[in-house]
Amino acid sequence: MKDYGMRWVKLDSAEEGKRALKHIGSDPGGIALMAGKAVGRAIKLEGVPLRVAHILKQEMLAADGDAAVHRDVITNGIEATDIMLLGTVRQLEKVANKLLAQPFGLKDIGKALKELLSTLEPRKPRILNCRGKELTLGERTLIMGILNVTPDSFSDGGKFYHLENALEQAEKLIADGADILDIGAESTRPGHKEVSAEEEWSRLEPVLKELVGRISVPISIDTYKAEVAAKAIEAGANIINDIWGLQRDPDMPKTVGDYQVPVIVMHNQDGTEYRNMMGEIFSFLRHSIHLAEENGLSGDQIILDPGIGFGKTTEQNLEVMARLDEFRALGHPVLLGTSRKSMIGNTLKLPVEERLEGTLATSVLGVVAGMDMIRVHDVKDNVRAIKMADAIMRAQRGANYIGE
Repeated sequence: MKDYGMRWVKLDSAEEGKRALKHIGSDPGGIALMAGKAVGRAIKLEGVPLRVAHILKQEMLAADGDAAVHRDVITNGIEATDIMLLGTVRQLEKVANKLLAQPFGLKDIGKALKELLSTLEPRKPRILNCRGKELTLGERTLIMGILNVTPDSFSDGGKFYHLENALEQAEKLIADGADILDIGAESTRPGHKEVSAEEEWSRLEPVLKELVGRISVPISIDTYKAEVAAKAIEAGANIINDIWGLQRDPDMPKTVGDYQVPVIVMHNQDGTEYRNMMGEIFSFLRHSIHLAEENGLSGDQIILDPGIGFGKTTEQNLEVMARLDEFRALGHPVLLGTSRKSMIGNTLKLPVEERLEGTLATSVLGVVAGMDMIRVHDVKDNVRAIKMADAIMRAQRGANYIGE
């Protein structure tokens, strides 16, 4: 049987499509028109009014794509519906351009669709200024090393609560390859006891003030309290890592905005009840982005964290892990933090001290999903695993065709 070497080619972006078509020898003009046809996308919208849903359905069909809607849309039996736009990048771009000239809020949908499609294409390397210290995003996956200076950390049992131990561990994490040092002075393990801002700062201050002059990498402070964040920034911290996404302390958005400090906003909630988990996580993060932008931060200064282990069951955490690449659609860098967490322990039935292999598996999956940063306790092991995964995933598909 003559099959002409038939095979499936994995193309995840229009840029990869261009390289594949160039290898075939396609005309440059044709490549520009066809590259987007090689990549399919499914774009979900929620709570779309009926008349808008009808127009979106018609426009997708006219572009040779489709739109999945609630079955009662055809009879006008509902007022609003979720929609799944199904098409190639080329078809979706065509629809987005047509929507820009239409009423009923369709112009906003067209603009948002164009922006979303652009976020799913590979991003070029760029520099993030962290109050005097720089991080390069987009070249490789960055490693954030965890330093807990608490007496009750779930992962290290307070081993670094004393100053000398903390300083020694910080230098070890950096020697092992950490690009960022994340210091936390209040445990956030399940059932933890909250401490006052005064107590948190008393734990943090001596370590931070010693490290600022001793290490070259940016220092991130893990706090959701504006008072602690302000003191830490004044003392030389470069990033704020807020496990409540700027939504716990009403003064936090203004604090990070006034200091123009990059901020990590994590999804979190009390309890694990959801009607639409991924939709609600995205809604939370969009509100965090809005709060940051209202106070002058933008782009790469706003880093997103899906919040593995916070406000989620093991099964819910696993679903978020399986859908990590969806977070890229929000248009900001994404950080993944799974190190030694209960999701791993519950899945593998292992105690905290035996969760390294499970952590490495999640770190590698983070690289595959396009995470920009990964937050870990065991830096040396993760650096090696992530470096190997980066070498595979960041190599451009199609870059080794003969003649290129």
